[in-house]
Amino acid sequence: MINLSARLDALAPSILSLVRIVFGFLFTAFGTSKMFGWPIAMTMPTGSWPGWYAGLIELVAGLLIMFGLFTRAAAFVASGTMAVAYFWQHQPMGLWPIVPPEYGGNGGLSPILFCFVFFLLVFTGPGPYSVDRLRTRTPEH
Repeated sequence: MINLSARLDALAPSILSLVRIVFGFLFTAFGTSKMFGWPIAMTMPTGSWPGWYAGLIELVAGLLIMFGLFTRAAAFVASGTMAVAYFWQHQPMGLWPIVPPEYGGNGGLSPILFCFVFFLLVFTGPGPYSVDRLRTRTPEH
């Protein structure tokens, strides 16, 4: 008999790394869009508050999270940044984050998802496939 729960439990650390890599990549894409206008032109004037600084945090924290380097610290900063983004930029426009602003919502679904996935990474760590794991691995005798 196949024990599905045991098999899924065995895959959980690898899936954690996959989630970290995907969300880190997407966060980085928001940062590069704001900083460099790529892959989507959302370029912010250099030094403009808060957009340019948010883009800088997204770029740096996204890369750190994606590669799994200083993951917990980067995820903590990224999670807080997304909480601030939601309450400063999205929540004042409406109650429902899943609805675009043109339909009475606030369009804040992305910041909420990033906030809570990164908050989870603060507690779970980066998973097995990360630079952090390589840095902390003890040498074998």
